[in-house]
Amino acid sequence: MTTSIHTNEEILASILVQITIVIMVARLAGVAASRLGQPRAVGEIVAGLMLGPSLFGYFFPALSAAIFPADAAQTMWMLSQIGLILLMFQIGSEFEFGHLRKGVNSRAVALVAIASLSVPFVTGFLIGRAAAPILAPNIDSLAFSLFVAVAMAITAVPILGRILAEYGLTRTPVGVIAITAAAANDVVGWIALAIIAAIVSAGFSLGAFSLQLAGLLLLMVALWLFGRPLAAWLVQRFPSSSDQISPALIAAVVALMFLTGVATQELGIFTIFGGFLVGLLFHPHVAFVDAWRRTIGQFVLVFFLPIFFTLTGLRTNMLGLDTASEWLWCAALFAASVASKIIPVYLAARFAGLPRQEAAALGVLMNTRALMELIVLNIGLSMGVIPQDVFTMLVIMAVGTTLMTGPLLNLIPSVARSRKPHVHA
Repeated sequence: MTTSIHTNEEILASILVQITIVIMVARLAGVAASRLGQPRAVGEIVAGLMLGPSLFGYFFPALSAAIFPADAAQTMWMLSQIGLILLMFQIGSEFEFGHLRKGVNSRAVALVAIASLSVPFVTGFLIGRAAAPILAPNIDSLAFSLFVAVAMAITAVPILGRILAEYGLTRTPVGVIAITAAAANDVVGWIALAIIAAIVSAGFSLGAFSLQLAGLLLLMVALWLFGRPLAAWLVQRFPSSSDQISPALIAAVVALMFLTGVATQELGIFTIFGGFLVGLLFHPHVAFVDAWRRTIGQFVLVFFLPIFFTLTGLRTNMLGLDTASEWLWCAALFAASVASKIIPVYLAARFAGLPRQEAAALGVLMNTRALMELIVLNIGLSMGVIPQDVFTMLVIMAVGTTLMTGPLLNLIPSVARSRKPHVHA
């Protein structure tokens, strides 16, 4: 018994050291990214990669193994998943459905949304089918191709929103079109990911998949019919101020999102989707959403999100791509992901009547992937439909396409002139 307690204390101490290092390094990297004109989350993502085998683990393998021991990895993974459930709740509750209803440049929005989703999805699927025998010979080629397709098609709305604010584009036609098209992209992308996850977990059995899909639809209908009134009652029963939420309300919300996560997991769909669905229930209650973001939301961003980024970094070994063939495939995936976003979006925007510079800006903005992409990739890796080397290639693609957004926007004169003076946080 004493030995067991001693072992648990050692694991706890190890985890506390890990979390301390992760939070501090992420904070410093976020500040550095901010000073370089990049979103803070980009610095945190890069920090996670630096703590993994791509840098720290390569130069200091013994120290890395001591700080990030294998026996603590499962606990860190659990913490990251809890953080993602909370994050997806926040994303769902803050989702700007108003963007989808705006009539401004509606033709451009529709064309850009369709182009930014369909062309990368088809491109990713075709590349996946071609690459599967070489990069994923032991994985079902359809499952592999579908996940590559979703990875290429996704656009990161949270990061995009920060970039638009930094460049003073939030209320401009370009900004409205970009965030609206990205919102539509995300809605379709998450639904597609949920369906693909159900297909994979069902082992491609039509009967099992049909039951899963019916279960998911039933869950969504139940949340719509009963969850919305429950959310409204909870918010009214336990009102929130600008910076304070009732502990009873927090407990009820957390219980609701965790139980919904369990339900989605039982349906063969990733658990974090439950957090997103519950977030949508609370979306109409602006006072609660604002209070959550200022209190719980800040803790999620500072504590849980860096853990997820670091876990992704520990899973990513860029030095593991050690052959010319692997780097060629990595370059091909990267080039295809960029071209299949920027070019179709540019052409769609021009067809809708937008000037060249605005169309180019839209193409660059819709190429932003970052956090949402990493969530998709970690799901694919955990489900065993993306092999380790391809996971690394796609992480490089996710980070690279986000890092290039700012520099490319600066090359567009009309956008560069509108950029706000940068404020360091």
